[in-house]
Amino acid sequence: MSVFRSNSQIYVQFIDDVKGVTLAAASSRCKEVSERGRLSGIEQASAVGALAAKVAIAKGIKSVVFDRNGYLYHGRVKALAESARESGLDF
Repeated sequence: MSVFRSNSQIYVQFIDDVKGVTLAAASSRCKEVSERGRLSGIEQASAVGALAAKVAIAKGIKSVVFDRNGYLYHGRVKALAESARESGLDF
C-alpha cells in the first residue's frame, strides 16, 4: 500500500512488488470521494482510506505493507492509515 500526497490530493496504490503491477488504487479524485463536496484535508484522507480498504478487500487483499513514501506519519497520512485499518485492512 503506497501513499502519495500532493498539496490538494491524496492517492493510494496497492502494488505487487514481485510482479511490478498495481492491483488496486484509490484517490481523492475518485467519484465516491469527490461527490462528498468540499472536505478538509484530514476528512478527505480519511474518506480515501476507507475507499482504499473497500477496493482492496473487494480484490481479495486483506494484509498489506504500509509505504508512506517518506512522508511523516501524522496529519493526512495518519488519517488515511487509521481509516484503512478501521475499514478492515491489516498492517
